[in-house]
Amino acid sequence: MKSVVIVGTQWGDEGKGKIVDLLAPRANLIVRFQGGNNAGHTLVVGGEKTILHLVPSGVLHPEARCLIGNGVVVDPEVLTEEMDRLAAKGVDVGPGRIMLAERAHLILPYHQLLDGAREEQESGQKIGTTGRGIGPCYEDKASRVGLRAVDLLDEEELTKKFLALATAKNFLLTQYYGRAEFDARGYLPRLLDLAGRLGPHVVPGSPQIHQARERGDNILFEGAQGCFLDIDHGTYPYVTSSNPVAGSVCSGAGLGPKHLDEVIGIVKAYTTRVGGGPFPTELEDEIGDHLQRIGAEFGSTTGRKRRCGWLDGVVLAEAARLNSLTGLAVTKLDVLTGLDPLRVCTCYDLDGGRISHIPASLGTLARCRPVYEEWPGWTEDIQDARAWDDLPPAARNYLNRISELAGAPLALVSVGPGRESTIELSDPFA
Repeated sequence: MKSVVIVGTQWGDEGKGKIVDLLAPRANLIVRFQGGNNAGHTLVVGGEKTILHLVPSGVLHPEARCLIGNGVVVDPEVLTEEMDRLAAKGVDVGPGRIMLAERAHLILPYHQLLDGAREEQESGQKIGTTGRGIGPCYEDKASRVGLRAVDLLDEEELTKKFLALATAKNFLLTQYYGRAEFDARGYLPRLLDLAGRLGPHVVPGSPQIHQARERGDNILFEGAQGCFLDIDHGTYPYVTSSNPVAGSVCSGAGLGPKHLDEVIGIVKAYTTRVGGGPFPTELEDEIGDHLQRIGAEFGSTTGRKRRCGWLDGVVLAEAARLNSLTGLAVTKLDVLTGLDPLRVCTCYDLDGGRISHIPASLGTLARCRPVYEEWPGWTEDIQDARAWDDLPPAARNYLNRISELAGAPLALVSVGPGRESTIELSDPFA
């Protein structure tokens, strides 16, 4: 029995979905512990692509049970649509397979309207929100006024709370943002329909996890976004509204820290970022274009082009510290094929001095310049590599340097988009 946590070590989009899908057959329960449908996890199985936003990425494995934890903010419309798409592919999406923690908060249309209105008002200071209502929903949670999944089970209480909240949100929309009023009563029948659909999936979240542990089950915890989109530890304010770090499992799923056995950090072999915010190793040249094109770097949720750059070892080392990584999964190594030399940022130059951490001040971070070391590249096609020795020496040297910077051993290396295009060096469930 083991509990394994999967986290992103950069700004998201590291390939967590593929790694969760790969490890899911060894887990009895897969738990999503934070974030919302601003995340998009892409799975490629048998050449067929599946994009998931709320349902844990292990759902394609028929023996796995999936729990959306209390730390997730859930749009009922998105969840039901996602379940319908999976069902159309023959995936079992019944209440026994996909469970929704009763304490998870609900994203409703007024959250999305407020999200969009706020981003437009910010003009030149846009954060790059996905507009999915994530931030406003977490605000309601922190303000202790939000609707939760458990409210879906009581039609009278749901109606009363929803209409009261919508009245308050309409005041903001009309009086502060100058927007049209949200028709809450017109939407109410749809909300009640969604409640009827999702109600059978609502369960006590934390007890489900502890019961699984008592049975001796393996549990896989899946995070969304990446470490440096963390609202506490990321490049604030260009962050998400939750905590993607491993410690968030305890609050976002309901499991004490002594029960977390392994933390696997997912790191792309280079670095990408979607939306606004600092990015010290960003490449706005032909190499950046190459990484974007060959890596197909478009956001799976928004379709936005991802900014690309060299691997930032400062980001990786800090992520390793924040998450207590026990292993690394390196993704998209194949995208680097043909680039020579490769560059890795090992520290920052700040006003003539060297630092090895990410400053909290964006003004200070803007003055940081990456200090690079160069590594030989390779030209061999590595997408058919299935063992460590199948990789060219230059690729192995590059991977060893990534491991050294993180202070964590390599567990997995992805050399292509498909499930099978993976070199497994150790099993976190072993």
